[in-house]
Amino acid sequence: MLRVVSLLAQNARPLYERITHYLAASLAAPAELLGGTLPERRQRLDEGKADVAFLCGWPYALRHDRPEPQVELLCAPVMTGLRYGGRPVYFTDVIVRHDHPARSIADLRGAVWSYNDTGSHSGYNVMRHHLLQLGETRGYFGRVVDAGTHQGSIQMVLDGRIDASGIDSTVLETEIAGRPEIAAGLRTIASLGPSPIPPVVVARHVEPSLAARVRDVFLGMAADPAGHAILAAGRVATFVPMQDADYDPIREMARRAEAAGFLTLR
Repeated sequence: MLRVVSLLAQNARPLYERITHYLAASLAAPAELLGGTLPERRQRLDEGKADVAFLCGWPYALRHDRPEPQVELLCAPVMTGLRYGGRPVYFTDVIVRHDHPARSIADLRGAVWSYNDTGSHSGYNVMRHHLLQLGETRGYFGRVVDAGTHQGSIQMVLDGRIDASGIDSTVLETEIAGRPEIAAGLRTIASLGPSPIPPVVVARHVEPSLAARVRDVFLGMAADPAGHAILAAGRVATFVPMQDADYDPIREMARRAEAAGFLTLR
């Protein structure tokens, strides 16, 4: 049984379920997308109870850089939107409610900001690095709220409970595709990035021959009509090989914040 887990936004779960089914058919072996809460899914990966994972680039780097690396890169998606330019990248879209007065990040001093997770690159690391570049490390926002998920942050913006948030661009696009009525209620005032997109990884305990077969399935999906249809439904053009060094920009952002003692977004 190939155990697949996603540590990314739940609104992409239908795509990962279809990919998991495709993997099972292509490998002629059973495969399952694991469920549970985000902490439970993280724990399964960390305890070696998952074989393949979709996860953010920052958690990938942290797990890969341990004295005994937990995971290795398989590949990463290239999204179909023009803004992605055929590259395995994504953005952090800074959103406010449609009637909010802010027109840029410069207008958010003293505002209420939310993030999805302290381990998120798009939701936490990028904005912390942006504030560090501005020299704003002593408390730029009036209040910072842990929303728990990108979708939670989106809803809090819509409800007027917070002023702004930084959302993974692919998550925002998926949410609007599923709930088109919310598009009119949101406005993007900045896009930070591009950043290396969340990769697909394999746990180190997986046999190299199986890992290679799984990688080949991902890399060949776009050329197969059935695989292409699955990817197109999730606005993915293809999967491409990645090198560990491709995620060095994420490591560098975190390193600079740590070196400056700017550990908490504020």
